[in-house]
Amino acid sequence: MPGNKSRRGRSRHRRSHHRGRSARAELTFSVSQMERLLRKGHYSQRLSASAPVFIAAIIQYLTAKVLELAGNEAQNYGRRRITPELVDMAVHNNALLGGFFGSTTISQVAPGQ
Repeated sequence: MPGNKSRRGRSRHRRSHHRGRSARAELTFSVSQMERLLRKGHYSQRLSASAPVFIAAIIQYLTAKVLELAGNEAQNYGRRRITPELVDMAVHNNALLGGFFGSTTISQVAPGQ
């Protein structure tokens, strides 16, 4: 038939590209998991749509900052791996993070040992 062209390579339906909330916010940490934890913790009766996005962004930033400082400590001591000891030193040598994590104990035992 002259009007019936091959449809190979073409989709019949327009595909909708679903992007999750973490991808839309350009975050690595899961926004859905933060929302689940906020709801499970019963911190308030109502929860805005932006609250889990904001908390995921804060936790991602703090994690990146702590790992950056721990990496700097590892370089200062000539080490190639970040250990719990280096994370503890990095946190407590930083004035802002030292106050924030003031009463936190970082375990010196590696998981799986």
